[in-house]
Amino acid sequence: MTVIAGGAAGGAAAARPQLIREINEQVLLDHIRRSGPISRTELAGLTGLSKPTVSAALSSLERTGLVHVTGQRTGVPGPAASLYEVRPEAGFVLGLDVGREYLRGGIADLAGTVRSRLSVRTKAGDAMARIQELVDLTGTLAAEAGIEVTQLTQTVLGSPGVYDPRLDALTLTGRLSGWDSPATLAALRERFGPTLMIENDVDAAAIAERAHGHGRDVDSFAFVSVGTGIGMGLVLDGKLRHGSHGVAGEIGYLPFTEGSGSDPRDARKRGGFDASASAAAVVRAARRAGVRGASTAEKVFAAAVRGDPLAAAVVAEEALLVAKAVCTVITVVDPDLVVLGGGIGQAPGFLEAVTKQLRQLAPVMPEVKASVLGTETVVAGCLAAGLDRAWQTLAGNSAG
Repeated sequence: MTVIAGGAAGGAAAARPQLIREINEQVLLDHIRRSGPISRTELAGLTGLSKPTVSAALSSLERTGLVHVTGQRTGVPGPAASLYEVRPEAGFVLGLDVGREYLRGGIADLAGTVRSRLSVRTKAGDAMARIQELVDLTGTLAAEAGIEVTQLTQTVLGSPGVYDPRLDALTLTGRLSGWDSPATLAALRERFGPTLMIENDVDAAAIAERAHGHGRDVDSFAFVSVGTGIGMGLVLDGKLRHGSHGVAGEIGYLPFTEGSGSDPRDARKRGGFDASASAAAVVRAARRAGVRGASTAEKVFAAAVRGDPLAAAVVAEEALLVAKAVCTVITVVDPDLVVLGGGIGQAPGFLEAVTKQLRQLAPVMPEVKASVLGTETVVAGCLAAGLDRAWQTLAGNSAG
């Protein structure tokens, strides 16, 4: 963001003093959020604003309750400097993760501290019952955080499927029955209010990887999730990319159907690659190969680790399929890093198997790593996205 220094001469600046104050306050707020506790002098040095301008902007931010003095810096020459940081209680963010088996959620304050976190098994048989469970979960989270639901500044819902802004609809919601109904979106908005944001769950995981995982150190990376479903979150030049219709990263629809676990009916519902390489496909492949006790993908991988040659062949085929998909991503966007996530993507030994295949397929080799983030990854990404949006809103309100 460009800094416009206060007190500048000239008709254009004089004609827009309110705009100048708004921009300066937003710039200072961003620095305090990311670097605090921080002093007036340090803020002046970072922004290039004069000390009187910084003092006036800080006074305004204090009056609106967004920042406060948290202490003083001593032990350096000169008077003790007051240190400013964000006031955590100025707002709260709710992150929710909608899954087929579990609903997860968390509430964080504006400093990013998680005040409550909870995971519950869903019993819902339809979309409306699932929404009610999300509402109930929100109430429990708020109570544990010691706040009222009305204090929530921003809500972000991590959900299978994509939001198409052109249609104002949820699409490609896969295994969540009824979740793509217009009534579902309307009910979500009614229950969670105008601050509701809906983010694809794998994209939310990519945001978490950007904030807390391997993605912190690179500008461009692909987060490839392989598990119950298959998807990708794509961060390019530091920004999550959704595409014109919201489907950037829906690699489950890649036309890769050669896996022995592929199923044409499943492919018509969820895409060729999903039907060939998701957890259900691994189970189908294992059963067709004669692997005993292949009731879940986890058991197939465990059998491979124990030395079962049939299970090992299924895992090797899965690694090749995923490597082909990753190779496609590499040749199109050439990311610095590829992160594997999901139950299969993070399975022991799978990273090495995919990397081995990828070295034979790809024209260049980015770093390939397995995510170290756990089951709360989507919630963490929702909270990170919600904090960014909440600060944008609050900064605009304070400047107004």
